[in-house]
Amino acid sequence: MLQKRSYYWICQIGGWLSYALTILFFSYVLQRELNSLFIQRIFIGVSLGIIVSHLLRRSIIQTKLRPPTPANQWWKIVLLIVLFTGLYSFINSTLVELFKLYDFKREGSGEATTPFIFSWNHIFASWNWDRVAKRFLFSIFLDTPIFLVWLSVYVLWHYIEFANAEALKKLKLESLIKELELKTIKSQINPHFIFNALNSIRALVDEDPERARKAITELSNILRSSIQVDKVEITSLSKELAIVKDYLALEYIRFADRLKVEYQIDETITQFAIPPMMLQTLVENAIKHGLSKQPGDCLIKIIANKEASKLVLMVQNTGTLQATENDGFGLQSTRDRLNILYGGEAEFDIYQCKPNQVTAKLIIPIQH
Repeated sequence: MLQKRSYYWICQIGGWLSYALTILFFSYVLQRELNSLFIQRIFIGVSLGIIVSHLLRRSIIQTKLRPPTPANQWWKIVLLIVLFTGLYSFINSTLVELFKLYDFKREGSGEATTPFIFSWNHIFASWNWDRVAKRFLFSIFLDTPIFLVWLSVYVLWHYIEFANAEALKKLKLESLIKELELKTIKSQINPHFIFNALNSIRALVDEDPERARKAITELSNILRSSIQVDKVEITSLSKELAIVKDYLALEYIRFADRLKVEYQIDETITQFAIPPMMLQTLVENAIKHGLSKQPGDCLIKIIANKEASKLVLMVQNTGTLQATENDGFGLQSTRDRLNILYGGEAEFDIYQCKPNQVTAKLIIPIQH
């Protein structure tokens, strides 16, 4: 607020001083005599302009007409302009007449006088209302455009300020919507971990208590990570791989020797950022559509490398791509998250790369 007030006064005083310098410049160009009375008139006009235009601004604020002003309220601003222009012109004309009567050299006498030391009798005797009235009418004609320019700048300033504020509100709203969308998507992903992991642990409790305790630790790691998902938009590839390894360790309990896993990870990119739980979703999809739906062994191959300025993640699994696999919720949520986070800069595809191998490929911009 204090900064805005400072800007206002800088613009207010600077604008009226620019007006004074413009008059002085054209007076010099037109070779008009720049005597003390002329300088006094400019000083009076500028000082009075600063005061009256500020009072006009306060009136606009007090009457709640600050831009953006409703169309049916503009007549009130026009009325205020007329009133304050008339007030400015009247006071200006009166003060100029007063200073003219008591210039350093009184007109026509050639005698030096001291300003502001005067006789009220002399004022009443010398006062010329006709001259004041003519100066007032001339001032109205001259000053109205000045106040209209002031009002135009004032209105433009507030409309720009209003437009910027509205744009900022829109950005904040879009950001909030984006955050809510991400939270919604993430909250729907997380139960997949819990359901599968609990089934695996339940089967181990009686058969292998020691392995069950280890599985509980792995599940705790996964749950801790899944809770943090709602708080962050990105995580490091190394942390995501740790979650994947915990998940696969739990799945290994279910499928035992049928599940084979290979990692081909470029160690130089493990600190690059990726959306949390995204790689795990691809691995879970590979388990669901590969190992769960076919007899025999299943090889899950996890590949991460860098191509130019892109991070490439691939999850390959033994199996055949089903017609409905691309439409599953997990993969659709992956597409939605990529669209929200990266727009058109990310790519995702799942395809049959070999007769008995399916590849899910994710390409995202590199973030450190």
